[in-house]
Amino acid sequence: MAEPSDSALSEWQETIRQRAQSLADAPYSPPSRALPQASQSLDYDTYRQIRFDPERAYWRDDSLFSIQLFHSGYLFPHPVALNLVEDKDATLLAFDPDDFIYEGNAAELSTSDLQGAGHAGFRLHYPLNTSDYQDEFAVFLGASYFRLIGRDQVYGLSTRGLAIDTALAGDEEFPSFREFWLFTPEADDTAVHIMALLDGPSLSGAYHFRLEPGHQTQIDVDAMLYAREDVTKLGIAPLTSMFAYGDISRNRPDDVRPRVHDSDGLLLETGRGEWIWRPLNNPRRVRVSAFLDTNPRGFGLMQREQAFDHYLDAEAQYHRRPSHWVTPRDNWGAGHVELVELPTPDETHDNIVAYWVSETPLRAGETRHLRYQTQTRHQAPTAPLLAQVIRTRQGSAAVPGEANSQSAGQRQWVVDFAGGELARLTVDQPVKLRLETLNPDTLAFETFSSDTQNTQDTQEGPVTLAQINALPDKTWRATFRVQPSAIPVDVRLALTLRGNVISETWSYVIDPLVEHGDEDA
Repeated sequence: MAEPSDSALSEWQETIRQRAQSLADAPYSPPSRALPQASQSLDYDTYRQIRFDPERAYWRDDSLFSIQLFHSGYLFPHPVALNLVEDKDATLLAFDPDDFIYEGNAAELSTSDLQGAGHAGFRLHYPLNTSDYQDEFAVFLGASYFRLIGRDQVYGLSTRGLAIDTALAGDEEFPSFREFWLFTPEADDTAVHIMALLDGPSLSGAYHFRLEPGHQTQIDVDAMLYAREDVTKLGIAPLTSMFAYGDISRNRPDDVRPRVHDSDGLLLETGRGEWIWRPLNNPRRVRVSAFLDTNPRGFGLMQREQAFDHYLDAEAQYHRRPSHWVTPRDNWGAGHVELVELPTPDETHDNIVAYWVSETPLRAGETRHLRYQTQTRHQAPTAPLLAQVIRTRQGSAAVPGEANSQSAGQRQWVVDFAGGELARLTVDQPVKLRLETLNPDTLAFETFSSDTQNTQDTQEGPVTLAQINALPDKTWRATFRVQPSAIPVDVRLALTLRGNVISETWSYVIDPLVEHGDEDA
């Protein structure tokens, strides 16, 4: 059966755009609807004891999809309006306590006055893993956040409608989806359409989502933004994740698990076709990195480590967390992918954000049209012949057993590559390491090339002893040392064979060594 017609969707899209434009033309009015007293005092445990009755799910008997709703309260004090759309008619979903099951401490809510409680959001279900059960695959809940999973995955990182003024000196702005229109699918439809009205102090927006669940669940986004005020930093297609510790971490908590993270790296395909891998870390202070580009082909936060024994966590199942890949559907022009890494004491806090920032600012009264696709992934996309980074580690370069080792203040870095052409190369092939460091005086990268025979310290500066060696398992290891430095050291490295690049580019900014030789990273 067909999805809603293009003409019907276009009419609704234009209507919602007009509403967003009207909002932006007026002063910002924050949501003021107060919850019933019974809903205002819900804590985490009590809120989790409220669940939607699956027998009352919308669409469940007439479609492959079904919808379940979230109760307002706890972290969600401002209800959102939800509309079911059939053809040209929209029906507002009124709050009904009978839609919910109240258990444990929440049981007394069922006898309270919940008039006007409203809905906090919704989740979508589909026969994702088996044909006879509708699995949850998407959640829209809180501000402009939504989460997606594909087949045999569990929730990890989140996506957002927008990120505004992230990692600036002032407060970050969190615009919210105020209203949704859920378009009723036909019986055999394998995709569903959702539209949303977004509003915040700086801008309003009209969003059209087309969600298609599957092995790689994808969501196509078409958004029109209307600026009420000048926007200092507009983060497009933001991804939010968590990295507590992993291979790269120097200081690990006292934990039986070897790794704890929802994502382990930022992957980019630049407009020039270069693939860049930036491993994530849990820094001691806020760290913001910018990857300058023009018309990027894609970027995403990846969870490359997917073996259970790399995490040993049967409850959180970090090995099943999805990667997310963003593909622009238009030319985005000049700008940069920005990566923000925040310190976090544990895994309960998201501390990683990545998004695109255009070189062209969004000014009051202007509009901006955005089109892109976000896709869950099991394996990171890459060029088929390029080797990938599979591991990044660091440690002391001190010589074991030497009390006053001259290299005690240095750090040894190890970057392992595998796959691509490396899988078919013998160890005698002349693979070279192309290592670049940013000159802080000229702001240009300076290149140093090393092969398996070159182990001498031939480069001046903070990075020394760069070399490449083959390991027994078709893995190739790049190593280098970093001298104590008063400024961050920006390093890029890739593998080459007879002048041709055969790997993605590993990129990292190594923070300066501080007192007692502790690296602030």
